[in-house]
Amino acid sequence: MQLTRLTPTLMVQNVSRSIDFYKNVFGFTMRMAVDENKKPFVRDPPSETMLIYAQLERDGVEIMLQQRKSMVEDLPVFSGCDIGASVSFYIVVEDLARLFEQVQGKVDCIRKPETTWYGMREFYIRDPDGYILGFAEMQKTKGIP
Repeated sequence: MQLTRLTPTLMVQNVSRSIDFYKNVFGFTMRMAVDENKKPFVRDPPSETMLIYAQLERDGVEIMLQQRKSMVEDLPVFSGCDIGASVSFYIVVEDLARLFEQVQGKVDCIRKPETTWYGMREFYIRDPDGYILGFAEMQKTKGIP
């Protein structure tokens, strides 16, 4: 058995709002979306379309967004769960300083860039549904490979 990919599915209040956030702030593109009638879209759907699901991608990194009601229908175990639960996503990037400049003022920054004791330069933000996204870049420091 071999693991080949891990793609998080985020339970969200409003799929279109979350698509806009990830596209406009981080440059993700929409690979596919599904409306409330289970009609798939491979291009951007009309703005008035109520989406229940979407797949986004950037640089080989994928995320899926699913509306709360739809996710609970698929997996009833989520019925009592809060959106933006106790999870954070740790994303390794190149040129962290440039990324921070691009997103500053557009996001809820909960920790500004700093270098950790383990040699990573990191900053953390909160998305519109409360999920915590951490962005990191390895620093070339003495004693750390």
